Amino acid sequence: RYLPRHREKLGLTELVAIGVGGMIGGGIFSVLGLAAAIAGRGAPLAFLLGALVALVMGYSYAKLAVVFRDDGGVYRFLQRAFPRRAWVASLAGWTIVIGYIGTLSLYAFTFGAYGAELLGLAHSSAVRISLSLGVLFLLTLVNLRGVVVSGLTQDLLVYLKIGLLAVFGLAGLFRLSPTPPPGWAEPTLGSVLVAGALIFVAYEGFQLIANAVLESDRPEQNVPLGIYLSIVITAAIYLALAYEAVNILTPESLSAAKEYALAELARPVIGRLGYLLVSLAALLATSSAINATLFGCSRLMVEMAAERNLPPSLSRLTSRGVPWAATLVLFVLAALLTMVGRLEFIAAFSSMTFLVVSFGAALANFKLRREARSSSPFLLVGMFLILATLALLVGYLAETSPASLAAILAIYGLAALLERLNHLLLSRLPGPG
Repeated sequence: RYLPRHREKLGLTELVAIGVGGMIGGGIFSVLGLAAAIAGRGAPLAFLLGALVALVMGYSYAKLAVVFRDDGGVYRFLQRAFPRRAWVASLAGWTIVIGYIGTLSLYAFTFGAYGAELLGLAHSSAVRISLSLGVLFLLTLVNLRGVVVSGLTQDLLVYLKIGLLAVFGLAGLFRLSPTPPPGWAEPTLGSVLVAGALIFVAYEGFQLIANAVLESDRPEQNVPLGIYLSIVITAAIYLALAYEAVNILTPESLSAAKEYALAELARPVIGRLGYLLVSLAALLATSSAINATLFGCSRLMVEMAAERNLPPSLSRLTSRGVPWAATLVLFVLAALLTMVGRLEFIAAFSSMTFLVVSFGAALANFKLRREARSSSPFLLVGMFLILATLALLVGYLAETSPASLAAILAIYGLAALLERLNHLLLSRLPGPG
């Protein structure tokens, strides 16, 4: 609406690449260790739970994107669902933006962790932070220059990443022993559910397909299929890697490498070369995810700012149409969170935020169920599942890290306060144009 549209049409292959590329953009490289630390040998079940929740959420994105064709995602869906309550979509937009700040921080944190391990300085927080800030800064410059990666190049990068992880996963199957390593705790239902809620951020990214509906070929068929296929493909890779991790590594070795667990798993599977390849894949995956997130979120911010749901100054563009103000704000906030946040905090914050956003999508779908031809019983079950997952995550943080929970709630409170202040200040000024 406020930015030039791309008119090239994306087929099913490209849409699946967008979804899988968004999901395998940093999540599995960092949260595998978290899942194993909480659920023990039940880590694969935690990833399966995350996939089921993602599929339920994907239903709303698929339905709404096809009927209400707009690349604004949940922000636009809620505008249509609650046209007389503009604050609902505005607050959701602010929540989406802070969620993307969280994922930017997670990707940068993971890049720094793998980079520091490759340099043999895994225990140096200064090196990790420097590498994290460095990649954020570099890719911010790339975005400010307006560099656009072609669809073909993006496809090749994503499918190369999928192929590498698939080969790695198959190789690991041949390294499994009849008796798993000792020391793993037997999973409980509670630990699996909590781990699934905490690592849900690993499935964040499928909604990018819904945002590409205007550029999709045969969207009524390819957008829903692309969402479901990308989640299933991603889940299959996650399940294989999680299963191998708890059946090849000891709890001690995986715990010691929590922030770069996948690289540690590569050592016994395919040796030093595998370790280097997986580490390189992690660096490339997180870099591409940072680049894509900066690109997409900055443009959402421009649309919101043009509608005065963010400060209007964030809609400023360069002569080439690059949203420089929004991009710089994203860089600064993601850099701050990367410096002060721990991996578990960043993952919990990101997972919680996108659970909240996805509940907004389900709520919009329920409100617009007649136009979208959605199933009311399925939506109600889905909303219950999302709320239950949120409750599990909140309960876990309240018990294990109340300070982290307080910090997350404070961030939400600050975002809500700033949204209201922005509305009050701009309501006293004359409208645009």
